[in-house]
Amino acid sequence: MQSSATSRHRRSEGLELLTDSRLLKEFAYIDGGWRSSASGRFISVTDPGNGEWIGHVPALTADESYQAIAAAERAFPAWSGLLPQQRAQILRRWFEAIVANREDLAVLMTLEQGKPLSEARGEIDYAASFIEFYAEEAKRTNIESVTSHLPGAQMSVRRQPMGVAALVTPWNFPSAMITRKAAAALAAGCTTVIHPSHQTPFSALALAELADRAGLPAGIFNVVTGEAAEVVAPMTESSTVRVLSFTGSTEVGRLLYRQCAVTIKTLVLELGGHAPFLVFADADLDRAVECAVSAKFATSGQDCLAANRMLIERPVYDAFAARFAERVRGLTVGHGLSDPAIGPLMNEAAMRKQEEHVADALNRGARLVVGGKRHQAGPLFFQPTLLADVPPAALIFREETFGPVAALAPFDDEAEALDRANDTEYGLVAYLHTRDTGRIARLTTGLQYGMVAINRTKITGAPIPFGGVKQSGLGREGSRLGMEAFMDVKYVCQDAA
Repeated sequence: MQSSATSRHRRSEGLELLTDSRLLKEFAYIDGGWRSSASGRFISVTDPGNGEWIGHVPALTADESYQAIAAAERAFPAWSGLLPQQRAQILRRWFEAIVANREDLAVLMTLEQGKPLSEARGEIDYAASFIEFYAEEAKRTNIESVTSHLPGAQMSVRRQPMGVAALVTPWNFPSAMITRKAAAALAAGCTTVIHPSHQTPFSALALAELADRAGLPAGIFNVVTGEAAEVVAPMTESSTVRVLSFTGSTEVGRLLYRQCAVTIKTLVLELGGHAPFLVFADADLDRAVECAVSAKFATSGQDCLAANRMLIERPVYDAFAARFAERVRGLTVGHGLSDPAIGPLMNEAAMRKQEEHVADALNRGARLVVGGKRHQAGPLFFQPTLLADVPPAALIFREETFGPVAALAPFDDEAEALDRANDTEYGLVAYLHTRDTGRIARLTTGLQYGMVAINRTKITGAPIPFGGVKQSGLGREGSRLGMEAFMDVKYVCQDAA
């Protein structure tokens, strides 16, 4: 955090690629207006790919976070009082504005987050899809009749918006994690106060600019920039905030859970993952290898859905390892704007974690097949890495790596594979490759995960319920369930006489 502009970094040349410079906003967005912090403090944001300075955003105070909550509270009666189709029309205009500015939004994301440009474009499409989906779902918050069990009574169940929703989002998907939450909340009739990661605030602010252009009324969509410890605390403490949705680490999720207990908020927590990737001997090996590359190395491995433990049945273990190693060696590394396979990691702490996990695995007897150290592309680049024969006690098999390091180990039978897959506190997603329909039935039941991908990697999207079990979180995002998370159920019993 700094109090004046810095000359230590060169202004990012990538900003010249923006066709609409108004999408780069260096202000917070509260009650329909752009504002700095009264404190004069700000946070500088740099490109993780080259260290160039992108810009800075206000480091708001707790008081200013409370002001955003108050603005959302004032806006709630009018927004929730609109006809559902009126909210849907506004959301549709927001969706269209995002689609029209897809390339600029992708460039901005690549500059602040580092992900390859093609992946950034894909995330913008993904982000927009939630708004389109919930614009339609907004029209379908129907009242349900209940067959009365009491004489002379008529009964119904209706869903009503909870009120102000606080949305706390991570740096690895800086657009999609906002729209997945905000579109559902807004469609339900809630108003929102959003805290994006201080490392990637510009994607959120660009979405606010486009929401403003689309005619979203003042106070409905507030973006509070700054340090989480300062501005999120009011969201957990305020009784005005009735629901809090967070995507991030399990450690922070536990903290928010405790902080929200006093006001008994509804919580949606999308937390850590530690995905197993199971390959049985009967699988299509070439397809499994391609899926493994995608499941491990998308977003440079910085994804809660990333395959962190690759367990391969022993008869095909060596063949899989050889083919997978060949693909890993061919992965390109570089600045996101050059659209490589692997971009930079987010910070030095992430780099140190890759080194720690590699060193620990090797010390425990694993084999280094590919990579294993920092990449010459820059300070925040790590070589695509493959470790084989990784023992169960290795750190990389006990916790998320969140980087481009893949770990392989053999297993001997289905029971062992299931036991090892479930041997974790996490339960977000599991990947399964087999042609055996009986095994598919058994393992989709036995795997302790909220989502299971069978013979493929891509499974997410607006219509599906995204979420995990155990310490991977609470609730679901996407699908109709994602909107219902922001709605209370009201039962009405009326005398029919």
